[in-house]
Amino acid sequence: MQDKEIMENLLLNLKGECDLLMHGAVESSTPAVQNAFKSALNDTLAMQSEVYKKMAAEGWYPSESAEQKKIDAVKQKFSSGC
Repeated sequence: MQDKEIMENLLLNLKGECDLLMHGAVESSTPAVQNAFKSALNDTLAMQSEVYKKMAAEGWYPSESAEQKKIDAVKQKFSSGC
Protein backbone atom coordinates (compact mmCIF):
# COMPACT_ATOMS: atom_id res chain seq x y z
CA MET A 1 0.00 0.00 0.00
CA GLN A 2 1.38 3.41 -0.97
CA ASP A 3 1.65 6.35 1.43
CA LYS A 4 -1.09 8.22 -0.44
CA GLU A 5 -3.52 5.31 0.00
CA ILE A 6 -2.68 5.04 3.68
CA MET A 7 -3.32 8.74 4.21
CA GLU A 8 -6.57 8.61 2.21
CA ASN A 9 -7.80 5.71 4.36
CA LEU A 10 -6.74 7.49 7.55
CA LEU A 11 -8.55 10.67 6.50
CA LEU A 12 -11.67 8.74 5.56
CA ASN A 13 -11.70 6.96 8.91
CA LEU A 14 -11.14 10.19 10.83
CA LYS A 15 -14.05 11.83 8.99
CA GLY A 16 -16.27 8.87 9.91
CA GLU A 17 -15.14 9.05 13.52
CA CYS A 18 -15.95 12.79 13.61
CA ASP A 19 -19.43 12.03 12.33
CA LEU A 20 -20.01 9.39 15.02
CA LEU A 21 -18.65 11.58 17.79
CA MET A 22 -20.75 14.56 16.70
CA HIS A 23 -23.88 12.43 16.78
CA GLY A 24 -22.87 11.08 20.17
CA ALA A 25 -22.55 14.63 21.51
CA VAL A 26 -25.92 15.65 20.08
CA GLU A 27 -27.68 12.60 21.50
CA SER A 28 -25.99 12.69 24.92
CA SER A 29 -28.34 12.59 27.88
CA THR A 30 -26.02 14.19 30.44
CA PRO A 31 -23.54 17.07 30.36
CA ALA A 32 -20.69 14.77 31.41
CA VAL A 33 -21.29 12.38 28.52
CA GLN A 34 -21.72 15.26 26.09
CA ASN A 35 -18.45 16.80 27.27
CA ALA A 36 -16.65 13.49 26.78
CA PHE A 37 -17.94 13.25 23.21
CA LYS A 38 -17.08 16.90 22.52
CA SER A 39 -13.55 16.46 23.83
CA ALA A 40 -13.02 13.35 21.71
CA LEU A 41 -14.49 15.16 18.70
CA ASN A 42 -12.13 18.12 19.13
CA ASP A 43 -9.13 15.76 19.35
CA THR A 44 -10.26 13.90 16.25
CA LEU A 45 -10.86 17.14 14.33
CA ALA A 46 -7.30 18.20 15.16
CA MET A 47 -5.97 14.88 13.84
CA GLN A 48 -8.10 15.19 10.70
CA SER A 49 -6.75 18.69 10.12
CA GLU A 50 -3.15 17.50 10.40
CA VAL A 51 -3.71 14.61 8.00
CA TYR A 52 -5.39 16.97 5.52
CA LYS A 53 -2.50 19.45 5.74
CA LYS A 54 0.05 16.72 5.08
CA MET A 55 -1.96 15.39 2.15
CA ALA A 56 -2.38 18.87 0.68
CA ALA A 57 1.35 19.53 1.05
CA GLU A 58 2.06 16.37 -0.97
CA GLY A 59 -0.49 17.37 -3.61
CA TRP A 60 -2.71 14.40 -2.68
CA TYR A 61 -5.74 16.52 -1.75
CA PRO A 62 -5.93 19.40 -4.18
CA SER A 63 -8.46 22.12 -3.56
CA GLU A 64 -9.53 25.23 -5.41
CA SER A 65 -10.10 28.66 -4.03
CA ALA A 66 -13.67 29.85 -4.35
CA GLU A 67 -14.29 33.03 -6.28
CA GLN A 68 -15.36 35.90 -4.06
CA LYS A 69 -18.55 36.45 -6.10
CA LYS A 70 -19.58 32.83 -5.46
CA ILE A 71 -18.92 33.25 -1.74
CA ASP A 72 -20.98 36.45 -1.72
CA ALA A 73 -23.84 34.73 -3.59
CA VAL A 74 -23.99 31.92 -1.01
CA LYS A 75 -23.88 34.43 1.85
CA GLN A 76 -26.72 36.36 0.24
CA LYS A 77 -28.77 33.23 -0.29
CA PHE A 78 -28.56 32.14 3.34
CA SER A 79 -28.82 35.58 4.94
CA SER A 80 -32.00 36.47 3.06
CA GLY A 81 -33.76 33.31 4.27
CA CYS A 82 -33.61 34.27 7.96
